[in-house]
Amino acid sequence: MDLAAARRTEEVPALLSAAAAVDTTGPLLTYCDDATGERTELSVAALGRWVARTANLLVDGCRLHPGDRAAVLLPPHWQTAAVLLGAWSAGVSVAFHPMATAGLPRIGPGADLPVDVSFVAHNRIDNWLEDVPEAEHQFVLGLDPGAEPIREVPAGYRDYLVEVREHGDSAPSYASVRPTDAATVDGTSYREWATVAQGIAESRDLRPGDRVLVDTAGQEQPVVWLLAPLFAGASVILCHNLAPGTAESRARTEGATRVF
Repeated sequence: MDLAAARRTEEVPALLSAAAAVDTTGPLLTYCDDATGERTELSVAALGRWVARTANLLVDGCRLHPGDRAAVLLPPHWQTAAVLLGAWSAGVSVAFHPMATAGLPRIGPGADLPVDVSFVAHNRIDNWLEDVPEAEHQFVLGLDPGAEPIREVPAGYRDYLVEVREHGDSAPSYASVRPTDAATVDGTSYREWATVAQGIAESRDLRPGDRVLVDTAGQEQPVVWLLAPLFAGASVILCHNLAPGTAESRARTEGATRVF
């Protein structure tokens, strides 16, 4: 599916496939952490493999079906992109939970609804005990440089990176996901999220081929740092622990054309 087709059908999961129409070889998503020195670059194909594995983990490993719910307690990160796009590719709706320990506001409704699976950042579990919903399937993400397994997995959780690598990376089918299906547990549809993403992309004048530098400290909403650039056919540079006042100079270094 090309970008124009994705816009016509308003299918949020199809936007990853649409990105291939713009650039198949360059990095679609770059994640930088200035505190650790991590730099991870993922092309459309590389991110697509992680998305497919995540979708297969949910469908084959967890036996989830379209309409089931996932809680995502993760900061902006390349693995978060894989989890979100994987869930949406499987037709699983998402609840965005408050990132209380990071001082961030609620980024979406529906946090108190029951869920079937949860994805939680390892370094926030202890401080989120009251916010982490009970789920039959619970995965923890270390989000460490190098995507290494977690040394000590918390009781009741499975290491996402270990589990997801057991599943195939063939492209998931988008046929079962309709634009009117719920993308988030509050009932907001894929069509509605696509409309929001389109509005953000147009308000920022994003165009195919743009490179968007995002300071993760100020842009925690996935519709901003992930969906809007994908909708526009742009690539993303996620910068974590970016020194204050350095976004513009970093944008020049990275060849970014837009800064969020």
